[in-house]
Amino acid sequence: MLTLDTEETTALDYSVVNASIQETFTAIDKFEWQAIDELSLMRDKGYYFDGGHESFEDYCENELTKHGGYRRVRDLLSAKKVVDTLPEELRVKITKPSQTRPLLRLVKTPDKLEQAVAIAAKEKPFPTAADFALAVQKVVPKNTSPTRTSSTKQEKVKTQLCNFATVSSLSHPRYGESGVIEADAPNNYQQIVTFSDGERLLVNNSDLADLNDAIVSESSGRTYPKEYSEAIAAIEERHKQELERLSQEMRIGLQTEATAKAEEQVQEQIQSLQQLFKQQKEENIQLQQRLSEMEGLRKLEAENQQLRQRIQDLENAVEQRPSQQWGNTMTQQATKALNKQVKQALEKTIDLRSLAQEPPKENAQECLRLMGMALKNLASAMNNTQALEAAAIILGSEPTPTAIAYRAEQLEMLPQAVSDIRAVLAKPGCSSQEFWAVAQEYEVIKSDYWAELTTQETELISTLQNASLQPRTIGIGSIVAHADPYRTLYLERGEVVDEVGGKVVVAWDHWRNELKKTQSYSREELRFWQGENQ
Repeated sequence: MLTLDTEETTALDYSVVNASIQETFTAIDKFEWQAIDELSLMRDKGYYFDGGHESFEDYCENELTKHGGYRRVRDLLSAKKVVDTLPEELRVKITKPSQTRPLLRLVKTPDKLEQAVAIAAKEKPFPTAADFALAVQKVVPKNTSPTRTSSTKQEKVKTQLCNFATVSSLSHPRYGESGVIEADAPNNYQQIVTFSDGERLLVNNSDLADLNDAIVSESSGRTYPKEYSEAIAAIEERHKQELERLSQEMRIGLQTEATAKAEEQVQEQIQSLQQLFKQQKEENIQLQQRLSEMEGLRKLEAENQQLRQRIQDLENAVEQRPSQQWGNTMTQQATKALNKQVKQALEKTIDLRSLAQEPPKENAQECLRLMGMALKNLASAMNNTQALEAAAIILGSEPTPTAIAYRAEQLEMLPQAVSDIRAVLAKPGCSSQEFWAVAQEYEVIKSDYWAELTTQETELISTLQNASLQPRTIGIGSIVAHADPYRTLYLERGEVVDEVGGKVVVAWDHWRNELKKTQSYSREELRFWQGENQ
């Protein structure tokens, strides 16, 4: 292909320019056929889906608009269909896709298509679209059989056909071009025009004018009787009112649906906010408990600091005198501090003589506990190892101050544990869950409170534990919640009030103020209620 330069055009001769023109047109035709192959590949393999297009037509209209869109692509693919129908020796006669437009009507009859191309090739080595159109007319002549009646002719458009018609509308893409009208008008307002490049277009009568103004349309002068005009106007008015009514009903329906959806969304948001408020309330309670614990720890730390300071003062007092002056004596200040501590310890010590005069009224275990505590305090005050071992034997722990103090704290809970367990066992219809809720608080002293219970009470506890091992069945009176964690009823409490047809009827607590108070479920959809902190 030749690239022209203004400074070198004078040096070019005819043969060079002509060769370049021939090569350019050949390249144009080649690229056009190449585009057809690529379009076929895009359509047949469905590659347009990868680009997010719903259909091949959608792809053409979105991506190829500046190249003619789907209409041009359809013409190009139709040209390929015509060429593929021809034998190999006749395909070379068609040099560009636009020449195949007159041949499209013969694609379904390959023998006539081959005959038309052969006729056009005899007249010219490389026929044009007009040559193919004339050949098609020879192979398939236009039907001129006079079978139409005069009344049928009157119903057709009264338009004279002329050999040539020119597009006179400035807005039409074919403005100024002339074409041939070779077929009857499809309606009262348009004509089928075949242009010089073989393309057939449907053109409005208002956009056409032949050199002699031969096209005359009488459709615009059509009139109706007065009664027909009134009837037509009434029908149009009724049709307009019906359209307005349908539009109004559609608007009302859409508004109702939108309102229902909005209300449903608001209800869901309210439920979510209520749940969030409940969670925040629980978190606030937990934070308050933690703050209380931290305040207690802070007080203990302050007391420990005071004790450490006191110990440091004592140590400093002892170190004020040289070691050679001590001997087996103590300084007056150290002796005073030690006597003060011994006095405080003895004040906290239980008088064993008072226990002998008036033993505890609760039980012997309480008496042993008090004796152990007295011996422990005495051992601490006097630094007596034998008293510490005696306290450990009585309390049943290791002979260390820490172990004895921990055991004493456990035994302090024993009277309250026995009282709470007997209270829950005395309730009518006591369940294993109720017993376990109390007993798990005193699990560390189970052997101690078990020895204090009567035979009937221990047998009742064994019966409750055996019953808890059997699987429970949801029935009337069961307190339940929904088993699906993604349902709002998963955290709500309900009671089974009836059984109907293999299903249970549940009355939900938060539906008490609603119109709908109960709902039936299968047992697999429900679970036992486990409390607020489940």
